[in-house]
Amino acid sequence: MGQYATLYALAKLNGHQAYVHPSMHQNLSSVFQITLPVIPAEVVGKIHWRNFDLHDCDTCCRNKLLNPTPVSVFALLIWASYNNWMSEDYRHIKGKYVWLTGYPCSFTFYHHICQEILQEFSFHDHIKEEANQYLLSLSGQHQDVTFVGVHVRRGDYVRVMPRIWKGVVADRGYPEKAMDYFREKYSNAIFVVTSDEMEWCKENMNDSMGDVCFAFDGRESSPERDLALLAHCNHTIMTTGTFGFWAAYLAGGEIVYLANFTLPNSPLLKVFKPSAAFLPEWIGIPADLSPLLPKQPMQDTSL
Repeated sequence: MGQYATLYALAKLNGHQAYVHPSMHQNLSSVFQITLPVIPAEVVGKIHWRNFDLHDCDTCCRNKLLNPTPVSVFALLIWASYNNWMSEDYRHIKGKYVWLTGYPCSFTFYHHICQEILQEFSFHDHIKEEANQYLLSLSGQHQDVTFVGVHVRRGDYVRVMPRIWKGVVADRGYPEKAMDYFREKYSNAIFVVTSDEMEWCKENMNDSMGDVCFAFDGRESSPERDLALLAHCNHTIMTTGTFGFWAAYLAGGEIVYLANFTLPNSPLLKVFKPSAAFLPEWIGIPADLSPLLPKQPMQDTSL
């Protein structure tokens, strides 16, 4: 989604006609009513493209791009996914046939045309209907329910964050703090939880107050169903990752996110700028970094 939104915005900004690759169109068009035309696969190989990287990678990564192997391309894409935001260079992209590469994940590329982007990511009617019907079933006899979507990203982040990025994923305390924020504002809030690890959510999130619903009977669902459900809520609690970002961006309303989730010396901060990833009006709750800190030696209290 970030690639599509950035392509749409930069093409418009530079006076180009944007086209999407067939694989991107296949992935997105089954869920959203996107409008950019598709460039036929047989045409792609016949055009002399100018590659334009939407990241500022180091020499090693540039060499891998020029001499790609399956492994190096995968590594490059992972790197690029955290290493980009809008800059003046992107307003002056030269060339008749430009191939944008990278995994842009910053709202700074497209937020100036937010309404157009939201229109591009309109869900197909049957997907919207399913999401709205599910939320209606949760409201029961209650009137004027405020739905707060909760997305908990775990999966590979549980391993990658501490080992590579000197960071953490959300612990059990974070969603409780975030939900308490909304409980204080809305007496009729219902929290709709989705995750790639629903068992963790059920074991670590307090549902004793009766206002927490683990979506789809507490089982992991398809990404498109989760995204549609979250996007049709009134507000959002997200943890980390672009999936949670897009759920929040599409839903609008108030967004609470996990902030300061790395140590100050994290290598992630060299390529990731929080101010370019989270909108200024969003509300950050600092992560608990204590699991990453050196354990203090026990003091000898004997006399």
